[in-house]
Amino acid sequence: MRVTLLLVLSLAAALAQTPQERGKRTIDATLAALGGDRFLAVQDRTESGRAYSFYREQLSGLSRATIYTRYVQRPDPPEPGTLWLRERQSFGKNERSGAVLFGGDKGYQITFRGARPLPQETLDRYQDSTLHNVFYILRQRLGEPGLAFDYRGPDIVDNRPVEMVDISDADNRTVTVYLDHLTKLPLRQLYVRRDPKTRERFEEVTIFSKYRDVGGGVQWPFDIQRLRNDEKIFEIYSESVEINQGLAQTLFVLPAGIPLLKPLK
Repeated sequence: MRVTLLLVLSLAAALAQTPQERGKRTIDATLAALGGDRFLAVQDRTESGRAYSFYREQLSGLSRATIYTRYVQRPDPPEPGTLWLRERQSFGKNERSGAVLFGGDKGYQITFRGARPLPQETLDRYQDSTLHNVFYILRQRLGEPGLAFDYRGPDIVDNRPVEMVDISDADNRTVTVYLDHLTKLPLRQLYVRRDPKTRERFEEVTIFSKYRDVGGGVQWPFDIQRLRNDEKIFEIYSESVEINQGLAQTLFVLPAGIPLLKPLK
């Protein structure tokens, strides 16, 4: 009888919460599951493994990949719409001859010929993707004015019970995050974007799995898949993930003396 009463009281307390209150509480549990303060203290990350690209569900590319991420000190509260990180994506055995840099409002593709500025469309898509990324939101956007969490309820995804939370910002960006009911770790996220020219609708889904402790209790997924309109377009399977390695600033800037190429039209 006492156990039943406790369950009833717990259910009543949950029902008394607003969707925003329960959404925030659920996200707080997710942050704790990812490592809490240790997750928030991560300064840089290096992911190394195999990257696969797909076209119409068929494998179209395979390469070694190393992704370096360095978080930038953000103001408090963080300014909406600004990216507080630098990223270097290196592909192939010779990292110096094949890499992509993202930093601030600029980006470059580096080859043996030189550095070519990335098209604005590519930069805009990268910024949009990063601002919707649940791990980036939890690391760099908490406390941002207008950021809201709305609990959408339970569901079943891939035969696993999940809890759904909508994360929205002041610029009407919304990403739905699917959290494992037991561990509270993110299993999937979904957001919708439209092509700025054609207004075509794209449903962007990212699937996270194979979490491991990468140091001090910080959890990170070693298998990340991206789908667009239900078609797989990219997957990276990390063989190693390291955090707080003190990555040098030189990794995220153009090498001195590198030729600057004209942007592609």
